[in-house]
Amino acid sequence: MTLIESIILGIIQGLTEFLPVSSSGHIELGKAIFGIEEKEAGLLFTIVLHFATALSTIIVLWKDIVQIFKGLFQFKWNDETKFGLLVIISMVPAALVGMLLKDHIDHFYNGNVFLVSIMLLITGVILFFSDRAKNPVGPVTFKDAFILGVVQAIAIMPGISRSGSTIASAVMLGIDREKAARFSFLMVLPLIFGAMAKEFKDYFDLSVAEQASALILDSTILAGFVAALVAGYFACKWMIEIVKKSKLSYFAYYCWAVGLIGIISSLV
Repeated sequence: MTLIESIILGIIQGLTEFLPVSSSGHIELGKAIFGIEEKEAGLLFTIVLHFATALSTIIVLWKDIVQIFKGLFQFKWNDETKFGLLVIISMVPAALVGMLLKDHIDHFYNGNVFLVSIMLLITGVILFFSDRAKNPVGPVTFKDAFILGVVQAIAIMPGISRSGSTIASAVMLGIDREKAARFSFLMVLPLIFGAMAKEFKDYFDLSVAEQASALILDSTILAGFVAALVAGYFACKWMIEIVKKSKLSYFAYYCWAVGLIGIISSLV
């Protein structure tokens, strides 16, 4: 993997982690276009990109995160404690699917451009109908949190946008658009760090030679990290504004276009 390819993949990860177009799907398409093998991309590079997007979320939503922790450390039932419990509830389905099926799903989808493209078409349908929701103004309830957790678990499949599907589902459940976007970005943070912990374990399970090979690419990895961090920061801020203005259907058209191109290219 070259320096330029690393930067491009970093930008793709940063943008698509927050924009509702499936980061995993686009990363798979990007690796297919560049002809990058999974071993070449490497576990360490994947960990670094995930950390970059998690860090960009923390930078954008730091006030929300600080407020949540302040409330939690009061050790009493308040809005912050309730919100923390909502996040925990939303994590459960995706955490279970991630622990039990993530490796099988990744293996099944790896390099399967046709299947990823089909999932992108489905993402487009979800986004299209979410903009038809009439003036959602409600808060996130415990029932909503569990439903969004199930949606997030389904979005583990490459091509199904996690942010797109959870935000769109939240809006269709009647949740206020800005609250839907912020909850979607906050609910994934613990899962990202959990996934990173597992990836670190897998990385240290590699042979010494394979670990050394990954570290040789430190400048390439650093470039991907910076690209993902910067792109993620702007994408996160932009996405919150997009959701507030009910413009998700524009991304539906994009997902349909990319999905169709992917299907055609895989068949040809």
